[in-house]
Amino acid sequence: MNTDIKSFEDLECWKQCTNLRRHLSQLIKDYPNHEKFLLVDQIKRASRSTTNNIAEGYGRYHHQENIQFCRQSRGSLHELLDHAIISLDEKYISKEEFEELRTMVNNALRVLNGYINYLKKAKDKS
Repeated sequence: MNTDIKSFEDLECWKQCTNLRRHLSQLIKDYPNHEKFLLVDQIKRASRSTTNNIAEGYGRYHHQENIQFCRQSRGSLHELLDHAIISLDEKYISKEEFEELRTMVNNALRVLNGYINYLKKAKDKS
C-alpha cells in the first residue's frame, strides 16, 4: 500500500464514495415530501454505507475482513444505482442527473474494485 495512506480518509475509494454521498445529499433535498421516509431514507442509508464500510474495513487490519467490508460497500454502490433508476422512472431527477450519478457510481466501483484487488494480492503475499 502507498506509504502516504495513513487513514481510510486517504483512500481514493473512500474519497470517491464521499463525493457521491455529498452529491446525493444535495440532490435528494428536492425529492417530494412523501418520499422522505421511503426512497430518500434508503438513498441516505446506502450512500452512508459506502463510506462506513470502507472505514470499518480499513480499521480491521486483516486483509480478508477488509475485503469483506469493501464488498459490502460495493453492494451499496449497486443499490444506489438502482435508487437512481427509480428516481429517474419517478421523474425525481432528469436524464442528465441520472447519467451523472451513473458515472459517479461507476467511477467509485472502478476504484473500489482496484482496492479490493490490491487487498487480495496483499492477503496472498502474507
